[in-house]
Amino acid sequence: METIGSQKIWSFFDVSRTCRVANNTEIRKGRGHRVSSYFELATKIAELQFRNRDHVLLFRGQSGDFRNAQGNTTLKPTLLRPEGAGNPSEAKLVERFQRLGRAERELVARYAASGFLGVDRLRRHRILRWSILQHYEICTTPLLDVTHSLRIAASFASLGEASKAYLFVLGVPNLSGAVTASAEAGLQIVRLSSVCPPSAVRPHIQEGYLLGVYPDLVDYAQRENYAHYEMDFGRRLVAKFVINPATFWKNGNFPKVTRRALYPSAAEDALYKLMLSVQQAVG
Repeated sequence: METIGSQKIWSFFDVSRTCRVANNTEIRKGRGHRVSSYFELATKIAELQFRNRDHVLLFRGQSGDFRNAQGNTTLKPTLLRPEGAGNPSEAKLVERFQRLGRAERELVARYAASGFLGVDRLRRHRILRWSILQHYEICTTPLLDVTHSLRIAASFASLGEASKAYLFVLGVPNLSGAVTASAEAGLQIVRLSSVCPPSAVRPHIQEGYLLGVYPDLVDYAQRENYAHYEMDFGRRLVAKFVINPATFWKNGNFPKVTRRALYPSAAEDALYKLMLSVQQAVG
């Protein structure tokens, strides 16, 4: 995956109130730019999109800012995240890929039996299977969840009880269709609303997208062709904001999206019901 910033990046930093030119490493090492309200965040995102016009901005909210050994913000897909200190072992990665393969087979079989729209596409395209498995948290995958909705991302960041949470802004190439693949950037972007059937409620509410490396990271043998740092979506970071969830949503014109709304139940989301059966079968 290419590091963003072959052209200049504009970003907000720590205590500075104005936007300035920066590089990706500087952004990742920074503490993050604190904003007091959703309205303030939205106005600063508007400036970032205007100034970084060669990129589409996607968002991810988290309760913490996780760092690598170099002290840089790291945004790795679930399959490649460490357990404890250091990168996952070869045995752990092989195990994760094997479980992913089992989940893919169960997904296709159960999806076909259910009569959902789009089964042919699901059979043909691995990244679509991964996207659904990742979004419904069935198993670890080589993909990272993001959203096109600033409010959804900020709501995810606010789910915890901590007084500090983070909103990450990632820059990706211009989007085209359900799956955008950029050989130049080494990146794939999946738009979930074009992948999941209409009865799948969660992806549409969350305005979900998935990021993956290009070409697909299909197994452990192919993972060996990449250094660990190349598979870190922190390399696409444009800005990092810090919020206090307790005070961030005080303006009633911009209410937080509740956990209940972000995660519709199986009774409301037919695909989620199917995915629970996949999870049970995979173990």
